[in-house]
Amino acid sequence: MRYLPRFCIASLSLLLPLSLGAQTTTPQASAIGTAPIECRNGKAVNEEGFVKIGGIEQWVTIKGENCRNPVILFVHGGPGNPMTPYANSPYRPWEKEFTFVHWDQRGAGQTYGRNPIDPETEEHILSLEGLAADGVEVAAFAAKHLNAKKLILFGGSWGSALGVHIAKRRPDLFVAYVGTGQLVGPDNDKEAYRKTLELARAAGDKKTVEMLEGFGLPPWTNPRTPGLLRRISRIYEAKATDPAPPSWWSRAPQYSNDEALINYGKGEDFSWLQYVGMKGDGMHYTLDLPKLGTDFQMPVFMIMGAEDLTSVPEVAKRYFDSIRAPQKEYFLLPRTGHDHNHIMVEAQYKVLTTKVRPLLR
Repeated sequence: MRYLPRFCIASLSLLLPLSLGAQTTTPQASAIGTAPIECRNGKAVNEEGFVKIGGIEQWVTIKGENCRNPVILFVHGGPGNPMTPYANSPYRPWEKEFTFVHWDQRGAGQTYGRNPIDPETEEHILSLEGLAADGVEVAAFAAKHLNAKKLILFGGSWGSALGVHIAKRRPDLFVAYVGTGQLVGPDNDKEAYRKTLELARAAGDKKTVEMLEGFGLPPWTNPRTPGLLRRISRIYEAKATDPAPPSWWSRAPQYSNDEALINYGKGEDFSWLQYVGMKGDGMHYTLDLPKLGTDFQMPVFMIMGAEDLTSVPEVAKRYFDSIRAPQKEYFLLPRTGHDHNHIMVEAQYKVLTTKVRPLLR
């Protein structure tokens, strides 16, 4: 099976048989040093390994061409879809101007491989609060290790929900928050369902309409329903958006071996079930960002695809409008859905270079 990043709502996880029983070994990798690096003459940084975070070893990669550049903490989506295997693209060109910190979240990727979990005995081991605490610890480690006064907090899809929780816990660690495909809370499911059903009806797609009507309105207790909805919505997004180049999803060599693929796939399946829950009782249903409060102690930038059928832009805009922050800007992109494409990546780069980087001066 070829595993591809899905960034947020998985479209296949609930349609495939799970294979979580067997434990796997993890790559032989040394831990990243805990002491601050010596940044001399703007040297490059290229580190990967396990760091003790939240009481377990979690996989972190740090890459950039100049150790004096601003540092981005990239909070991946899924949950369970680390960007570490795909860090060579589409973000590799950014390493000239930024240092990237990628982190395989608890229950995902190499972190899952190092700490395999039995879902039979640990039904609700992942939580927003626990993952946010991990994220804060990763951020504090990165700031100290890279001698950075503040980091840029960058989250997409599931990572945007987790990113807001991290920002709320330790605003002193970050110069700004940048969210793309911003998830907010219960209204995401409602609007995703409504808009997808509307499009299917307009297209005369009777089979899909019948399936969607069979789901009924959210919240759902069937763990397959969110994944099936995302599978359908992706079809309709594709009709109105520009695709990403296939080359973006070519894995780095160290993540292409059988063991890395197994870790990625098992972590993806495990995290997805933790997200939806077996009875509609997963992390997904605890997400409600407005309840955290809408005051931010840092600038907030939100970048949304106009055709997004998962984090529907109208929901994100209502949340954005309620935010009080030192500075905030909202960007709506044409021909763009929930997943990455060249329009989204170009907009992210422009926001980081023209809006966020000057804040560090």
